[in-house]
Amino acid sequence: MFLIMFRRVFGYVLMNTKLATSDLRWTSYPLTLSIGLNEKNSRDDDHNTVRTYEICTIASSSSYWLRTRWIPLKAATTVYVEIWFSMMECSSLSRQPCKETFNLYYYPSDADNATLTSPAWMENPYIKVATVAADHLMLRGTRGRPNVKELRLEGLRKAGLYLAFQSQSNCMALLSVRVFYKKCPPLRRAFASFPETVPHSLVEQAQGVCVENAVTPPGEQSQPPSMLCSEVGEWVGQPTSSCACRPGYEAGETDMRCRACPSGHFKAESGSVGCSSCPANSNTRIPGSAYCPCHSGFYRADSDPPHTACTQPPSAPRSPVSQLNDTTVTLEWSEPLDRGGRQDLTYRVLCSTCGPDTSCSPCGDSILYRPAQNGLTQRRVVIWGLHPQTKYIFTIQSLNGVSALSHSEPASSKLNITTSRDVPPPVSGLRRVEASESSMSLEWSVPVVQNQYQILDYELRYRPEDSEEAVEWQYVFSRSSSLVLNGLQRATRYQVQVRARSQAGYGSFGAETGFNTLPDGVSQLMVTGVAASLGILLLVVAAIVGVRRKRSAHIHDKSGHYHMGQTMKVYIDPFTYEDPNEAVREFAKEIDASFVKIEEVIGAGEFGEVCRGRLRIPGRKENYVAIKTLKGGYTEKQRRDFLSEASIMGQFQHPNIIHLEGVITTSCPVMILTEFMENGALDSFLRMNDGQFTTIQLVGMLRGIAAGMKYLSEMSYVHRDLAARNILVNSNLVCKVSDFGLSRFLTENSSDPTYTSSLGGKIPIRWTAPEAIAYRKFTSASDTWSYGIVMWEVMSYGERPYWDMSNQDVINAIEQDYRLPPPPECPASLHALMLDCWQKERANRPRFCDVVAALDRLIRNPTSLKVTHPEAQSPPPLSACGSVSEWLRAIKMERYEQSFLQAGFTNLDIVSQDLLRVGVTLAGHQKKILSSIQTLRIHKAPPTLLY
Repeated sequence: MFLIMFRRVFGYVLMNTKLATSDLRWTSYPLTLSIGLNEKNSRDDDHNTVRTYEICTIASSSSYWLRTRWIPLKAATTVYVEIWFSMMECSSLSRQPCKETFNLYYYPSDADNATLTSPAWMENPYIKVATVAADHLMLRGTRGRPNVKELRLEGLRKAGLYLAFQSQSNCMALLSVRVFYKKCPPLRRAFASFPETVPHSLVEQAQGVCVENAVTPPGEQSQPPSMLCSEVGEWVGQPTSSCACRPGYEAGETDMRCRACPSGHFKAESGSVGCSSCPANSNTRIPGSAYCPCHSGFYRADSDPPHTACTQPPSAPRSPVSQLNDTTVTLEWSEPLDRGGRQDLTYRVLCSTCGPDTSCSPCGDSILYRPAQNGLTQRRVVIWGLHPQTKYIFTIQSLNGVSALSHSEPASSKLNITTSRDVPPPVSGLRRVEASESSMSLEWSVPVVQNQYQILDYELRYRPEDSEEAVEWQYVFSRSSSLVLNGLQRATRYQVQVRARSQAGYGSFGAETGFNTLPDGVSQLMVTGVAASLGILLLVVAAIVGVRRKRSAHIHDKSGHYHMGQTMKVYIDPFTYEDPNEAVREFAKEIDASFVKIEEVIGAGEFGEVCRGRLRIPGRKENYVAIKTLKGGYTEKQRRDFLSEASIMGQFQHPNIIHLEGVITTSCPVMILTEFMENGALDSFLRMNDGQFTTIQLVGMLRGIAAGMKYLSEMSYVHRDLAARNILVNSNLVCKVSDFGLSRFLTENSSDPTYTSSLGGKIPIRWTAPEAIAYRKFTSASDTWSYGIVMWEVMSYGERPYWDMSNQDVINAIEQDYRLPPPPECPASLHALMLDCWQKERANRPRFCDVVAALDRLIRNPTSLKVTHPEAQSPPPLSACGSVSEWLRAIKMERYEQSFLQAGFTNLDIVSQDLLRVGVTLAGHQKKILSSIQTLRIHKAPPTLLY
């Protein structure tokens, strides 16, 4: 008998005749036992009994069939049939016809329901699998090599099937039949586990699960791991959506299991990285930890990743010092000794005011801080708005990212400060001198000032006392200690208060005092008396003017220069001195270098660095100063030009002109010392505080600048470079004219004094009058033109004049009578004053005394500042605004560009949504953006400039 060998394939065997120990009980057709397929016992090479079928039908042309019992498929859709058989060679047989093949069929069925006659013994309903031919043939009387054929049946849908063998005119033996299906074995790979899988197609995508303590990476939670199972029962490739060890666990020696991080170690995220030792000031005793808890007293902020060390709040600020300047105090301190192990160190300043009974309470909202009260990164803050003669306690706290997590108060240092009486004391002695039906004449006592500052003017406010509705205060100003209120209501009682202003700022308002206007028919005699008094006053004024004119005769001094009389000073150009150093000695005070301490560099000038420092002259209190230094390696001409500015400033004494403290010329470096202006240049100060001031505050700034320029023009001085960048602002918002490097002396012999520049240097085109650009003719009238540009800068909060136009475009536009439009929400009266300053004919421009008078009228009548011109809402002068980015850059709000784009604000129609959501928190910026949107919608497209 033939040796029968079986290949071991991983799968499930559905039928195997080699393992049968009794009759197979297959069905044969026809039932002719002598000729048909006969079942016999045989022995294999191991002497095991096996069941075989033999047939030799070369003497008959009929077909003989052999059908197996019903074979359940167990959900397999593809099965394999392995057939071992032997076949006689036809040439060794004497009879014909003869074949050396047989046919294999199958019949699918959901149950074992076949009979002897059903299904019919023919190709249909049977399904033919193949005609099987022998590869090895036997000769009669010999022992040959058996044939092995493996056939595949696929696309099976029934619960089982029958196999049928058809033999015709051949001699063969069916040695064994094995039916099986293949499947992929269980597998662990890449921290995923896959079960035993039966492929239902050529390639089957098998679903698996992550092994214990492994998870799918973030973003793949909805897709469990999967892997390909091929038809031959083999896994193909690598798993998709592979798993990784979860936090607190790392890979073992292979990629089939995850092990816990040991004590003192952690792993914060899932992935292939291993466990790490706990960071400083933290530890864990529990295996499998995703983070290490901080030790007591140490913290980790919410924004800190788990691998960072635990930190502490910082220690207190060191060495706090204060510099009191009237009602303004500057606080400075040193860095804490211990930052707590962090870099995000900030400071907070708390303010408390204390009464005579030592009880203290938080300061009110009237106290202002620069740069801020909270979140300070620099160790310096300026605080203004304090009340005179008041005790304050300032607490400086050190904070970092974990201070809020600590249960204790932040470490702090305290300073006790009592403000002085440098500002004027409250005004008292307010009284009514005369009254009529619609006016009152008031007087008050001049406050006694206990310092070097003099009273500059007074501010009076009034409102009806008995009004059914709340009425706002009305404000008026006076340079003397008397004032006439006009336009009042008949027989009405008014509450009145007055306060005084000096160079140190405003004092407190005096007590409210009530006064009545007169009813009908009472005031005629009084009016007559007032008229007579005014007539006498006019005569006195005329006499004084005449005396002053006589006293203003020119006096020729020994230097060959002209001075006005005792009542009037005239500016003297230091370059007219044969020795310019003489001008420095005459107009600037020499200061001992030992009195000056430089603290920090705050900028750079044309000749060297600009610093902040302290000046302590014996007998005077220490105060801050700005220091301009002359860099080394200078020429004698550079030294002369540098000190010329001091020679100019030293001639001016006015509250709205920067004050020269003195010079240092006898040691190196050469220095010019001026008063220190806490808020710096006006243009940058306005841009930093966009929208934070009322219109009356802005007009007050403009009035101060105009007053300073009036003083300069009366001294026959032309500034030539008047711009917001050259105006400095102190802590009380007082504006002062500075930067006198471009000025020159005006001749007095001409009725229209001018200066012709011989320098050929750069001219600030955007601020300069057209005649000064074209002919280098500089006068006080050209300064008036520049002042109009400064007005526009102030009302637009530091906007660049003429936006992004080139200098040549500006010149062309002005020649074609283009003038800047009013800034957003600019009062019409102020823009009208700007246009007056921009008259083409310089003779038609107002003088600075006229500008000051016009601003005083506006300040006395605040309601006139509430009327805005329709053009004040005009969009920026762009040729196109094609995107939100371009539009934001046009209105100087480009700081919000990234926030707008991230919020999805991609066109102007949706920008007006919630501005707070994209970080626009400043009220002024909100108004500016919304105003521009409204204007763009009205105008449809930006206007075109006249170039």
